[in-house]
Amino acid sequence: MLNVIKTLTATAIAATAFAGATMADYPEKPVEFVVPWPPGDLEDVLTRMIAEDFQATYDVPAAVVNKPGGGGGPFPGAIDVANAPADGYTIGSFIIAIPVVGPQIGIPDLNPNPFEPLGNFLTYPFVIAAGGTAPYDDMAGLAAHAQANDVVLGHFGAPLVPTRVTMALAKEMGFSYASDAAFDALDCNTLASGDVDVINTTLQLILPCLDDVKVLASIGAERIALTPDTPTVAELAPDLNVALWNGLFVHKDTPQDVRDKIIAVAKETVMSERAQTLAAETGALVYWQDAAAVDAQIEADIATLGRIGEMLAE
Repeated sequence: MLNVIKTLTATAIAATAFAGATMADYPEKPVEFVVPWPPGDLEDVLTRMIAEDFQATYDVPAAVVNKPGGGGGPFPGAIDVANAPADGYTIGSFIIAIPVVGPQIGIPDLNPNPFEPLGNFLTYPFVIAAGGTAPYDDMAGLAAHAQANDVVLGHFGAPLVPTRVTMALAKEMGFSYASDAAFDALDCNTLASGDVDVINTTLQLILPCLDDVKVLASIGAERIALTPDTPTVAELAPDLNVALWNGLFVHKDTPQDVRDKIIAVAKETVMSERAQTLAAETGALVYWQDAAAVDAQIEADIATLGRIGEMLAE
């Protein structure tokens, strides 16, 4: 009996030592934060802040790798994360579309969803905007104008969440766009050129001409601090309440101790003064939402997008 106890004790000590070694070993080589979009937008800037702090904290190289392609899928950057070893050395910085839409649109590597969240850190200030000379000032005015006039919508891609929300809001308000088109960039020049009448885009891209455009609505539940008088889509149509968030994700088999080390840095970064200054300057919401809350958010968003899909199919 004494020998059995000694054996069990030795095994427990060895297991504890091994667990400690595992925690101590990560990270011991370069870490990649994969952003499946081109550089320069808010998720890219904030992810770079996290990578810089990760490198400073753990004294290993950490870099953001931009792998754009397929705005509405197939999300090659996300596929790379899905197929990388589940060891915390390849971390995804993903918008809502990847865990919510990706598994629904026939991308084998993303169905079933291979990811689990570490936490969300950004809600985009996404808006529906028109040129400053438009003969309407709000969504109700746009709806009335569209009854007798062709209105052209510019967006980043028909399958993307903000586009579908914008289309559903139009249907909810009793009108439709005469035509729509996808653009690589939706900014001040897009409206000034007259190529489209209305765009849905991030507020960041029209900040330089904010005084010369009309922001008709923002997408999400909370009004944007830089456009406090503009109602949200959720105010105009509560059933269309979807926030356009971004978070950090890893493969579902990634060990918890590895996740905890990534989370510790990311949480501190996004609550830092420089990250909160960026939020104030761009109208974005920058915060930390833990994994359990993100899971609940994803479930709610899947249900909302299901309703939107039914609306647009009618």
